Amino acid sequence: MTDIMTGTMTGTMTGAMTGAMLQISEIFHSIQGESSFAGWPCTFIRLAGCSHGCRYCDTTYARTAERQLSIGDTIDEARRFRPHLIEVTGGEPLEQPLVHKLLCALCDGGGIIMLETGGFLSVRDVDPRVHKVIDLKPPSSGKDGENCMENIDLALSQGEKERNHYEFKIVAADRDDYLWARKLIKETRLAEACTVMMGPIAGTVHPYELAGWILEDRLHVRMQLQLHKYIWPDIERGV
Repeated sequence: MTDIMTGTMTGTMTGAMTGAMLQISEIFHSIQGESSFAGWPCTFIRLAGCSHGCRYCDTTYARTAERQLSIGDTIDEARRFRPHLIEVTGGEPLEQPLVHKLLCALCDGGGIIMLETGGFLSVRDVDPRVHKVIDLKPPSSGKDGENCMENIDLALSQGEKERNHYEFKIVAADRDDYLWARKLIKETRLAEACTVMMGPIAGTVHPYELAGWILEDRLHVRMQLQLHKYIWPDIERGV
């Protein structure tokens, strides 16, 4: 995995990248709240649109666009923060076909580029340089039947170096979610190959309960909290 502090973001995007438009919810600079990069300063490009509607979704505002930007203007706006780390998120970013050109252009500029996806769509065509954070939706989401299981197969089929660019994230609202996750992890042996993050949905299961279950089962996952919700508990956007 690339050292987060070695990346540099240089240059601007012009010319060929200015034609097509991305649907943008927001672009902001904050602290990475989830994933194995939690705690690092990060610039977020939140693309608009999601057709799934998870029950516990905390970014419902991102279903509609605030504005349209070209790929070049999107990158220029993100780079004004001079970030070492950029995350493209949503909504569901993979619902916009242009996301692949955006990610490729970001990677060409250097630094660490992340994609956070709801896990409904395959990441097969995502630039291999991108660090992919893939949700696995548990029963409380109402969408556990829509998980794209191909993403697990893709991750497991990679070499060790390439697998470092995959991680999976599961959030749990209750004991049933945890048991669902435990069964999935054991059956696929996913945690033996990739980082698997597990955390509580804010306001549901208490962190100490989830920690206790993980410890009791000797489950090989990395527990996480939604760090940004502890730093800015009363702010929903731009964090």
